[in-house]
Amino acid sequence: MAEEAKPNEMQRETEEPVAPAAGEETPTAAAPEVDEKESLRQALEKAQAEAKDYLDQLLRSRADYANYKRRVEQEKQELIRYGNANLIAQLLPVLDDFERAFLTVPSGLDKLTWVEGIALVHRKLQLILEKEGLKPIQANGQKFNPMEHEAIAYEERTDVEDGTILAEVQRGYKLGERVLRPTLVRVAKQVTEAAPAAEEQAGAETPSEGPAVEGKQE
Repeated sequence: MAEEAKPNEMQRETEEPVAPAAGEETPTAAAPEVDEKESLRQALEKAQAEAKDYLDQLLRSRADYANYKRRVEQEKQELIRYGNANLIAQLLPVLDDFERAFLTVPSGLDKLTWVEGIALVHRKLQLILEKEGLKPIQANGQKFNPMEHEAIAYEERTDVEDGTILAEVQRGYKLGERVLRPTLVRVAKQVTEAAPAAEEQAGAETPSEGPAVEGKQE
């Protein structure tokens, strides 16, 4: 029996842990845990950065889509507003004819029924065009604006400022904020003072050298 116990004792001796030698560090499980936490932290930071990038892309896409919708809506409104511009421009000479006709009606005939009927037709046409956004361009007494006015004549004046519109020859119109037809006008031009005629003549002549000396008589 004693002989059988010896192998068991030898087995226990092999199973007992061997004490580390002096100067050697005992291995622990802390190092693998630190490495795992660091890798998890880096993965989390990477995921957060990707999520932020995706969010920025989404916000930019939403902003671009909102701008696109707004631009399409503006283009749609402009198409609706200015879609009839060509037709309205062709009706402007009709308004001109009405206005010229009323200017030539004698004062004694302006109360006749047929004249008032024509005036009513003219007013209805004006209301329809105004509803579409047509409005006249102000001209008389205004400063000349090349974006809205077209000068067909200049008159030298001293009683008004240079560039003042003196008269409206043909009325202009705007459709919304777009100039459909500029107003034909006569514009004041500042008078430039000319030099006196006497000074001009004096500057042109050369001074005389005095009376000629007569030759000696023999």
